[in-house]
Amino acid sequence: MLKRHEVLFQQLTDYRQHLLSIVESITEEEADKIPPGFNNNIRWNLGHVYLDQLLWIQHITKEPLAIPDGFQEWFGYGTSPKDWQTPPPSLETLIRLLTEQPSRIKEQFGDRLEEEFAPTESGMYTIAQVLVRTIFHEGLHLQAILAIKRFI
Repeated sequence: MLKRHEVLFQQLTDYRQHLLSIVESITEEEADKIPPGFNNNIRWNLGHVYLDQLLWIQHITKEPLAIPDGFQEWFGYGTSPKDWQTPPPSLETLIRLLTEQPSRIKEQFGDRLEEEFAPTESGMYTIAQVLVRTIFHEGLHLQAILAIKRFI
């Protein structure tokens, strides 16, 4: 039987693999299409999933994390590809970062999941709570990616 934290990391890995399987056949051109009625594209959703997880961990721990240059401007909350001033990372780069992220988080924070920090505005105070929130958030963006795929 898996321990609670092992289950959390297994879910993080499984859901991430599912997300990546949905975009494995997407081309660079398709990743940039914004269908009518949408604010963002598949590339933005992928970058946002990656960034959001790091920002929430950083927010709760108050520790600096290695966030790639430009990610806040490209993929931060409220941003849009329509406003990009510089080319975003390639789809290959985003997929590599997303693939590596669960194991990096486990390596860096696996033994600190229940460490208590000052509560966030939403009441979260452990990294485990943040990971549950970001897994849910990733599911929302998976649905957005699936919807965009239907239009392209």
